[in-house]
Amino acid sequence: MPLHKGSNRDKEPSKERRRRALNPFFGEADPTAGMTSAPPRHRLPDGPLPPSTAYGLVHDELMLDGNSRLNLATFVTTWMEPEAGVLMGECRDKNMIDKDEYPRTAELERRCVAMLADLWNAPDPTTTVGCSTTGSSEACMLAGLALKRRWAARNADRYPAAAKPNLVMGINVQVCWEKFCNFWEVEARQVPMEGGRFHLDPQAAAELCDENTIGVVGILGSTFDGSYEPIADLCAALDTLQEHTGLDIPVHVDGASGGMVAPFLDEDLVWDFRLPRVSSINTSGHKYGLVYPGVGWVLWRSPSDLPEELVFRVNYLGGDMPTFALNFSRPGAQVVAQYYTFLRLGRDGYRAVQQASRDVASGLATQIEKLGDFHLLTRGDELPVFALTTAPDVHAYDVFDVSRRLREHGWLVPAYTFPANRQDLSVLRVVCRNGFSSDLAELLLEDLRLLLPELRGQRHPLSHDREVATAFHH
Repeated sequence: MPLHKGSNRDKEPSKERRRRALNPFFGEADPTAGMTSAPPRHRLPDGPLPPSTAYGLVHDELMLDGNSRLNLATFVTTWMEPEAGVLMGECRDKNMIDKDEYPRTAELERRCVAMLADLWNAPDPTTTVGCSTTGSSEACMLAGLALKRRWAARNADRYPAAAKPNLVMGINVQVCWEKFCNFWEVEARQVPMEGGRFHLDPQAAAELCDENTIGVVGILGSTFDGSYEPIADLCAALDTLQEHTGLDIPVHVDGASGGMVAPFLDEDLVWDFRLPRVSSINTSGHKYGLVYPGVGWVLWRSPSDLPEELVFRVNYLGGDMPTFALNFSRPGAQVVAQYYTFLRLGRDGYRAVQQASRDVASGLATQIEKLGDFHLLTRGDELPVFALTTAPDVHAYDVFDVSRRLREHGWLVPAYTFPANRQDLSVLRVVCRNGFSSDLAELLLEDLRLLLPELRGQRHPLSHDREVATAFHH
């Protein structure tokens, strides 16, 4: 978060403070040589520093960051095997977009797309088109663009003069979908939450569709509470809509997390390309794909689902290179790491890893429920994620107090308010990932037990005395 203008912390330190800012052992040989002052913070220094000195300064400052392994807010992978790290280091200087110069890296990307097409039951994995991205946000942008272009081609006689496209989704979608609608001038039609339903309702979504609807987004699963949206029921509702109106509305499945969980743990759940109405799917390789950030994937059912005008063929360094990503230059390391992880784990390995995460989530949710102070909204039995709020008879503290006190113990557990129609509901959300073991879950539970007596002794929630978060950035 940027510092406020005029803040004391935003000013350059005094010469005396800069003189004391360096550890003398940063010196290459003589611990006192050349250690008169630290470099400025907000402008380029006048000259270079020894590499050990530059490293020490940056390293020391980064110690103030939170511990990523204890960050139960993020879905992003925080642990990989050392061998994966070695491979990533060997590929970080390769430009992923330069497929002519790095053909083997390009081949590994192609194999990953084919593996995902097979995993998601594409009709013909050999013809399924897709690409890697920097994450699911870029993947969603590409999928949304394809939906809009296909709709525009079908409505060329009305668009843009007499028709404005719209996209239907639940209000629980990740913020990237709101960005897509804003950036590409698409009306966002959102199904609100109601009562105990915290994601899209299929019939309500179908009722929002009209001749200007480019598609409907289904989420597998929701970042708010970890629940899967009923993709098959959504497709069935749109099938009925087509029977009655003739409107043929495609579905995009945002499987940022669930796309790499459901195929292994919920094999009987039909949500993917087995449903003819599903035209595209995205996932985050850096979430339950088990790769460090940032890598995402987006696949289309067939080449006809990706308009040809979105594919650019670039004569780059002597080769004809088709590309349809938004970004251009980026390292090949994450794609190589994804292929390594696919090769390393296989279906059985992924099943074991994801089942372990789900077991930790479900077990921790049950133990927290037994404390008696909390009410579970979800139990971690879909995504390894669960959401909870305080029990109805708890009045001394709220979820924001719990989040604040857990942070004092090093745990990052987000507290946030739900969106429209359920803004009365504030929750804690716990994301269990590979690397968050049952031992760590027990430590979290111990810390929660320790702080509960103090929270119960409060006169009222401390959030009553301050402004609290009203939105959550997924």
